[in-house]
This record gives sequence, structure tokens and C-alpha cells, in this order.
Amino acid sequence: MFELIMLIGALIISLIIVIKSADVFVDNLVEIGAALGISQIILGVTASAIGTSLPEFGSAMIASLSGSTDIGVGVVIGSNIWNIAGILGITATFAGVIKTDARDLKRDGLVTLGTGLILVFFMFFGDIGRIASVFMILLYAVYLWRLIKDQNKYDVEEKIKQEKLEEFDSENEFKSKTKTSRMSSIDKKKLALVGLGLAGLIVGCRILVYSGVELARIAGIPEMIMGLFTLAIGTSIPELVVTFSSAMKGLHELSLGTVLGSNTFNILIGIGVPALFMSIPVEPLSLSFDAPFMIFVTILLIGLIKAGGNKLNRTGGLVLLATYITYAVLRLYVLA
Repeated sequence: MFELIMLIGALIISLIIVIKSADVFVDNLVEIGAALGISQIILGVTASAIGTSLPEFGSAMIASLSGSTDIGVGVVIGSNIWNIAGILGITATFAGVIKTDARDLKRDGLVTLGTGLILVFFMFFGDIGRIASVFMILLYAVYLWRLIKDQNKYDVEEKIKQEKLEEFDSENEFKSKTKTSRMSSIDKKKLALVGLGLAGLIVGCRILVYSGVELARIAGIPEMIMGLFTLAIGTSIPELVVTFSSAMKGLHELSLGTVLGSNTFNILIGIGVPALFMSIPVEPLSLSFDAPFMIFVTILLIGLIKAGGNKLNRTGGLVLLATYITYAVLRLYVLA
């Protein structure tokens, strides 16, 4: 009984640490990114997505290295389903609408869908090993390269806008003044807080995985189920907070970008990096149901946004929530 209370307490405390650390990390990272002139959508799919995905990545990495590979895969797949159907469903329902740009949806939405299909493809061959791992990591590097190219286009567009307001003697002078202005606005304190937030995430994730695995064993819950729901939702709380608050503030591209970027990062890095160190076994039900359902909700999200005129409205949010509830019921009570 004492052990159970201690584990529950550790789980709650670790979740609080993860939430607070992610909040500190993302808030300061977003401010730094904004000071550097990074577009909102790219900031969402990179800085915000990676920052809020660190709990999942930390959980998957630590679980894999400690031998609990099933829970590592479960956290990633379950988290991706929750990110789209749960987080975007809740956000759109309460915020009323999440707007996006057709070009950004095509790029980031298709990348998210493509990475899910790639994961399913490798799962068909059994354990996810080093070959799949290298491919996933290289693919993420290509995706980042594409984002850098798009950021350069954004910089050019911003330059044209700026030149309409101010006249500069030459392009070099413009770049010099802009760079100086951006760098001077970055506070060293914010950089320190980013590091502090990252450290908190690492510690929080370690406690979270340990207490979660032990509670699952005591309760007789399969590790895959624990990963798919309790840990997946728990470690996705940073995404929920950032996505919800961004949408409520009207930062729609940051809101949607955080989820799409997070799902891409979860698969290509969250599974790709741990697979470098040891093969990750594929559970039959995960291949036949969980992963395909992840593909389904991704296609559903893209379809709902396109049907809403590049907007995810409240009705779409309710559809996503109903979809997640259906998934949870099927997974826990029908297929378990």
C-alpha cells in the first residue's frame, strides 16, 4: 500500500515537473524565435513542436534503453492519436476555430501523414531496427532542410515589407541592421531558462516512466496499454497547453504547427533514435489497429480542415473528440 501511494505521488509530481518545465522551455524558446524573425508556422513545427515533444521523446528513449520497448512505441503512437483527435479536438471545440494556410497545411500535413505511413511500412517487416532508424533520422534532416528553405522565403517576404516602410542604402545594410536588432532583443536570461526547462523535462520524464511502468505492473495492465493512454496523454500535456493557449490568443498557425510538428518528431526522432540502440519489437495489435488508426485520424484532420476552408471549426473539433472516444473504447474494452 505504501509503495502504491509513493508511486502515485511520484507520477503526479513528475507530471507537474514536466508541465512546468515544458512551459518554461517553450515560452522562452518562442520568444527567442520571435526575436530572430522566425515565421509562426515554422516556429510551431520546430521549436514549439520539439520542445513540447521532449517528454514523449524522453519517455520513449528511457523506456527503450531500460528494456521497456513496448511502452516506448506505445507512447509515440498513442501520443500522436491523442495529439490530433484529443488536443486539436479540445482546442477547436473551445477556441471555436483554428485557421491555417493551404500551403502550410499541404507541407506539414502531408509530412505528418507520410511519416505515419513510413512507420507502418517498417512495422510490416517486424522489429524496427537500425536501417529504419537511420532512414527516419535522415528523413527528419531533409524535412528541417525544407523548413530552412521556406524560412529563407519568409525572410525575403519580410524584407520586401520592411523596405516599403524604410529605405536602406543597400541589401547588406538591411541584413546587418536586422540581424543586430534581432540578436540584441534576445535576453541571456531567456537562454538560461530554456536550459533549465530542458533539464526539468529530462528529470520529469525519467520519474514519469519509472512510476508509470511500476504502476502498470502492480495493476496488471499491459505496458502497451499504459503507453497508449496514461503516459501518452500525460506526456502530451505540454502540447495541449501550448496548442490551446496559442489558439485562444489567435496564434492559429503556432497552434496547429505544434501538433503536426510534434507528431512528425515523435515518429522520426522519438522512434528513430531509440531504434539506433536496440531493436524495437512491434506488437501485432499495434500494427493491425493502433498505427492504422493514427493514419486515419491524420487523414480525417486534413479532410476536416479542407472542408472548413482551411479552418478546423468547432464541429470538426467535436468530430475529432468523438473519434478519440471511439478509439479509446475499442482499444480498452473490445480489442484488449
